[in-house]
This record gives sequence, structure tokens and C-alpha cells, in this order.
Amino acid sequence: MNTFSLVSNSMNTKSNLIGALASGLCLIHCLATPLIFVAQATAAHHHHDHHHHDMGWWSGLDYLFLVISSIAVYYSAQNTSLKWMPLALYSSWVALSLLILNEKLHLIHLPHEMIYIPTLSLIGLHVYNTRYCNCEDDEYCCVSEN
Repeated sequence: MNTFSLVSNSMNTKSNLIGALASGLCLIHCLATPLIFVAQATAAHHHHDHHHHDMGWWSGLDYLFLVISSIAVYYSAQNTSLKWMPLALYSSWVALSLLILNEKLHLIHLPHEMIYIPTLSLIGLHVYNTRYCNCEDDEYCCVSEN
């Protein structure tokens, strides 16, 4: 078995866990971001350090979470018995991606809290898919649900 097949097989069985974990970390990241920037501004003010400190690596985590999440969504959508699950997973991922891009590009002013909706949706969908509808083996697939 080659490396690609090994990774692909592992993703087939663990994609929902990875997706829920990546979405959960994304949620923590989104919750922590305002706090970190306030703390950084406060520290800079108290130290009279008015130089801009680049937090690009922190902002770059958004893209890392999107990439990991997209892979997890792809594999989870491939391994579910629910007909509506792939659409729900992809819709949540696209909504999250658009909100992150909107926030980066400052296109439309939207409340930052909106990002929690697709993030929580992805977590919930991956957990639901893991618990009820993951088709690791056709014999145990939950085909009775639609």
C-alpha cells in the first residue's frame, strides 16, 4: 500500500473527527483573536511601544483551518449515507470561507460573531456524521435515514 492510499484510507475513517477538531480549533481561534489584539494593544500602550507588531502568523491560521476543514469535509461527504449531509457540510464550509474572506478583504461590514454560525454547524455536522452516519463499512451504514 503506497503512502497516498494509506493517508486516503485514514482520512476516510477519521475525517469527521479531524473536521470537528479543526472546526473546534477554528472556533477557539475566532474567540481568542479579539482578546489577543486587545491585550497586545494594551501592552503596547503601557510600554509606550507604538510599533506595529505583525500578527500575520495568527491571521494565517484562518487559512490553515480552512484547508484542513476542506479536506475533512470532502472525505466526510464521501463517506456518509445521508443524502443531505454532503450539501450541509459543503454549504457550511463555503459560508465559513466567505465570512473569513469578507473579514480579510473588508468587503461588507458584518458582525464578527457571524463566523460562529458555520463553525458551530461544521462541528455539529461532523459529530452527527460520526455518531450516526459514517459509512466505514456498507454492512453498518445507516442507510435507513434520509
